Amino acid sequence: MAKVSINLATGSLQKEDIIVGIDLGTTNSLVAFINPDKNPQVINDTGKGVLVPSVVHFGAAGEVTVGNEAKDYLTTDPSNTIFSVKRLLGRSYKDIENYKDFFSYRVIDDNTESLVKIKVGDKFYTPIDLSGVILKELKDRAEHALKTPVNRAVITVPAYFNDSQRQATRDAGKLAGLDVLRIVNEPTAASLAYGIGLNPEEVKTIAVYDLGGGTFDVSILQIQNGIFEVLSTNGDTFLGGDDFDRAILSYWIEQNKLDKYALANDSALTQQLRLKAEEAKKALSNQNIFNEQLGDIWCTLDKATFEGLILPKVKQTIEACKNALKDAKLSVDAIDEVIMVGGSTRTPLVKTMVSEFFGKPVHDDVNPDQVVALGAAIQADILAGNRRDILLLDVTPLSLGIETMGGLMDVIIPRNSKVPTKAGRQYTTSIDGQVNMKIAVYQGERDLIKENRKLAEFDLKGIPAMPAGFPKVDINFLLNADGILKVQAIELRSGVKQEIDVKPTYGITDDQVEQMLIDSITHAKDDVAQRMIIEARTEGEQMIYTAKRFIEKNAEWLSIAEIADTQKLMDKLQEVLTSGDKDFIHKAIDELNEFTRPFAERLMDQAIGAAMRGKSVENPEGDGQAQ
Repeated sequence: MAKVSINLATGSLQKEDIIVGIDLGTTNSLVAFINPDKNPQVINDTGKGVLVPSVVHFGAAGEVTVGNEAKDYLTTDPSNTIFSVKRLLGRSYKDIENYKDFFSYRVIDDNTESLVKIKVGDKFYTPIDLSGVILKELKDRAEHALKTPVNRAVITVPAYFNDSQRQATRDAGKLAGLDVLRIVNEPTAASLAYGIGLNPEEVKTIAVYDLGGGTFDVSILQIQNGIFEVLSTNGDTFLGGDDFDRAILSYWIEQNKLDKYALANDSALTQQLRLKAEEAKKALSNQNIFNEQLGDIWCTLDKATFEGLILPKVKQTIEACKNALKDAKLSVDAIDEVIMVGGSTRTPLVKTMVSEFFGKPVHDDVNPDQVVALGAAIQADILAGNRRDILLLDVTPLSLGIETMGGLMDVIIPRNSKVPTKAGRQYTTSIDGQVNMKIAVYQGERDLIKENRKLAEFDLKGIPAMPAGFPKVDINFLLNADGILKVQAIELRSGVKQEIDVKPTYGITDDQVEQMLIDSITHAKDDVAQRMIIEARTEGEQMIYTAKRFIEKNAEWLSIAEIADTQKLMDKLQEVLTSGDKDFIHKAIDELNEFTRPFAERLMDQAIGAAMRGKSVENPEGDGQAQ
């Protein structure tokens, strides 16, 4: 087995390794590296283009297509073509409830806090699976272009991504066969691409305005001693250049007096018009009039009219800038630099209005589509130890986390996190009336706790007896500069609290650290596959438990047929739990869920009424793990 060179002082890799920077985008993704001239450069493999559309298509025979080729299926086979998967990363069904009509593919909705799944044919995919497919395509392109294996990467995420979304991005990287050395905020990467923050003595406050195809966000960052602190972020995850295209399309429909209903049923013509609108938008960045014909339809637009059409949307982004400054408790004068990110910032009106709002010229000389990926490559170069002039803060060499149901490791502080650091996650109970929760702390890179190193274990006792899922337990990890880890668990409703100190580096040698990292890379794909089966099995067991409790408590309100058919579906689910096929398990969960939903909704009002009248259920005491 080939040895991996690791700098044990920082947990990062030695400079002979190629580490790429990846911008995993909502609309497009791209990958960059540091070229032999020591400059960041995006990869254009075999002339396919720098931008890889973040689109995945599943063919009838099971073939998977990614990028430009997959984009062609958006109109011809929409139900099997997945786009904008980044919006779903680390999200629960409730998070996307108001946006489900946006997606042309089937997002499974069980009206719970569970993470979303996407159904394509008879198979179930998580956003992590799909993001992993896109990252694998980027990895393959980089390997083909650079003629060398690429196993390590820095991946960027929006500044507003929460811990769950960041962890999902890491998992997607692992699924693609990548060791994700660092998750970097997109605004931080964009700043690095402009050289802002590379000088440790520099103190600056900057605004990063990021207007992509489908999303907009603005971040206010403070840079001091080479440390980027996000002071505030604001925006709209459903606002972007696509809205400019739609405004032009609506204008042409009106001008040509086209039948909207006929157009709605002609997806090919609608797509042609949308692409023509995108062409017009781009052309009007450099010319004053666009005048072309599509069949009998005149596609005519002048710059002034175009700017009038998009003005309301651009004003929305300026409002978001005001709100971001307000949240950061800063005035416009406090902003030293303004950086433009995203292809839609090429629109002259956008540049003008942003420049006028902040009262200074904007930075837009680095390609706005590429700036985040280029910055990620610079961050990768810093981690590789190739930039000796930059201070790299001490980082933790191995991930720290806790055991969750099914013997899985849930990472709370990922490896390569800066020290000191703190992070936390919220968990709940898995059985009714659970009053104790076992918290077992582990160190390592594998998905199963049995492959990692146990550091400590303690019980959070005295949780009030409540139905499963009601208690809210915050588990916080605080790692100080001396490598001492403080683990704190607190049940928020009651204030019950427990904490311990552990030394994560105690009794582990440099060679062991290196071996653990090598093992995690070697077994990455198997580990992720096993994690997904265990998670599906755990979800299935929870579904059976919930359905059983539901029938016990509400038998008088259900018909004999409803109870019998529910029991049959529960038995079927119980049977497939041992199959080792996550799709079979998800299908059985889906069937049970779909069958019980109507009468569960029927009883909802009665249950709420009973709760309001103060009825309570006696629950037995129990112990369990975090969920």
